Amino acid sequence: MSLKATLFADLTRQYVIAGQLQRQATLLGVLKSSFSPRFMPVVLFRLSHWFFQRGFSPLAKIFGLMNFVLFGLEIAARCEIGPGLYFPHTQGTVIGANKIGENATIYHNVTFGAREIDLDYSASSRPNIGDNVIVGAGAKILGPVMVGSHARVGANAVVVEDVPAGATVVGIPARIVKQV
Repeated sequence: MSLKATLFADLTRQYVIAGQLQRQATLLGVLKSSFSPRFMPVVLFRLSHWFFQRGFSPLAKIFGLMNFVLFGLEIAARCEIGPGLYFPHTQGTVIGANKIGENATIYHNVTFGAREIDLDYSASSRPNIGDNVIVGAGAKILGPVMVGSHARVGANAVVVEDVPAGATVVGIPARIVKQV
């Protein structure tokens, strides 16, 4: 998927979540949504990832640093994230996952990463997240775990084992409280 198509999908999801898709989209409305603190971090990440994929690591790092300074959001440029990414809030979030699927909703103070220091960013020590996953505020998803599609991770949960598709997990360590 091209950068333009991915950003369009991300912006469309912003409108859907805000309930504005049904209303007539004006140029002013699109511009306003584009510069919101919910969408601009997504744009900066997409640019960082785009430059990383093309071998322009210094530019990728600049966009990543801008995201960190402006929005308190640290996302590894090499992380693959599907279209439809949504951040209701960004402060304190660290995303060092291997892969995140489409239509992910990630709240503030969430951490995706390795269980131990991993300076080489080994994919085998990072989480993989399915499509349409919601991760609550303060949740931690650590290590080589898989969170299945349509799963929900409750606020402040600590996920260190795989989460099946459609499950809702809470607690420390996270345990299944609902399975669809």
